[in-house]
Amino acid sequence: MGAKGAETRQRMIEATRSSIERRGYFGTGLNQILTDSETPRGSLYFHFPGGKDELVAAAVTQSSGLIDAALDAADFTDPAGAAAGLITLLADRLEASGWENGCPVATVALEVSGTNDTVQRACAQVYTRWTEALRIMLRAAGHHDAEDLAVALLALVEGALLLARTHRSRDPLDRAARVARTLL
Repeated sequence: MGAKGAETRQRMIEATRSSIERRGYFGTGLNQILTDSETPRGSLYFHFPGGKDELVAAAVTQSSGLIDAALDAADFTDPAGAAAGLITLLADRLEASGWENGCPVATVALEVSGTNDTVQRACAQVYTRWTEALRIMLRAAGHHDAEDLAVALLALVEGALLLARTHRSRDPLDRAARVARTLL
């Protein structure tokens, strides 16, 4: 694929990521993605022969980049500070978006995990990657129950994001950051 093709593909993924973050899977339409990405219809099936499901799976996978980068940069000697910093980053981002940009992985997973294997697998892979990164950080810091803590921390963050978005308040995320410090 040439540079132009790669750019087209990336624009479609970005438009999809943005849409699923705000509207979820069912609120994301192909016509809107094509409009937002300024892409002709033929490009959709050229780059994503599996259609919307393949495109959403790619967007879910790519959307994990913010968390991936934060986990990669985390201070393994201070997991409590790293977790609180990550939660604060997410709170700032959600608030700046006017409470629209939640976690695209959670939004999509809640909608289609029981009915769409392609998208479910993409969501599961992202959550597995995040859990493993947290487990490694917690194990390096000496937590013997690192796997349980990693799952609990991820659940805490995702639940707090949902509550913050629902209440249009960063308070649930601020509380989650304090709880993370207590847990770790």
